[in-house]
Amino acid sequence: MDDTPLAAADESAVGAPVTEADLHAYVDRHLSPTRRAEVEMFLSIRPVDLERVRDWQKQNDLLRGLFGPVVDEPLPLRLPLRREASAWPWRSLAAGALVAVASAGLAWSVRGSLDAGATRVALAKPITGDGELAGFAHRAAVAHAVYSPDLRRPVEVGVEQEQALVTWLTRRMGAAVHPPALSSLGYELIGGRLLPGDKGPVAQFMYGSASGQRLTLYVTREIAGRDTAFRFAKDGPVNVFYWVEDRFGYAISAGADRDELLKVSQEVYRQLKPA
Repeated sequence: MDDTPLAAADESAVGAPVTEADLHAYVDRHLSPTRRAEVEMFLSIRPVDLERVRDWQKQNDLLRGLFGPVVDEPLPLRLPLRREASAWPWRSLAAGALVAVASAGLAWSVRGSLDAGATRVALAKPITGDGELAGFAHRAAVAHAVYSPDLRRPVEVGVEQEQALVTWLTRRMGAAVHPPALSSLGYELIGGRLLPGDKGPVAQFMYGSASGQRLTLYVTREIAGRDTAFRFAKDGPVNVFYWVEDRFGYAISAGADRDELLKVSQEVYRQLKPA
């Protein structure tokens, strides 16, 4: 949490200085009516901060839409909880918990989806039919929707520590994991993070384009089915190409169109396929 007052505000109009924590509390509806009015006055003269707040509100609306049916379910009794001193880093923790909840309900559907009509990945003949997202592909879409809009901390480890990121993810996943180079397609690595999967850790790498488009690569080892060809599906505004190779599941998620995502998927497959 950042309690540093945000500069360039008319403090005489808004009362006490508005901090980063105030903005997060405003989004989460934790302010008193008086303080809420002061923050709204502050935002009326700060269009940049207003846009950030609207982005956070959209993210909350997306989470509520995805997980409304399970939001009132009790937490598992064995889930360890720890009270933190900060007021808003719950976003990363909650996002991970929500991805885990989605994973649990889809553990069996992924096996049937991957076993039915599975074929080897063929770059010349990717499967073109649309389908419904399930299993790891759905979890990848959810993780993309949760983290890609985040302007402050979209990744846990940034590209400036790429080697440390690779070492960390490889150790946690028990297999060599590294981000492919996508500069030739206009995407630069931003960094990555570790996510909870159905039965173990999952890696997510995030890329960004000059236009601001963000793309994520989701890599999991929790695959029981055979290798599959490329498959395409949508989850709201998120498009996903996914496939299985050598018991690894890969999913490319972005708001980019189908053709663009297919080119990226083919390049990722080319770089990561077994020797």
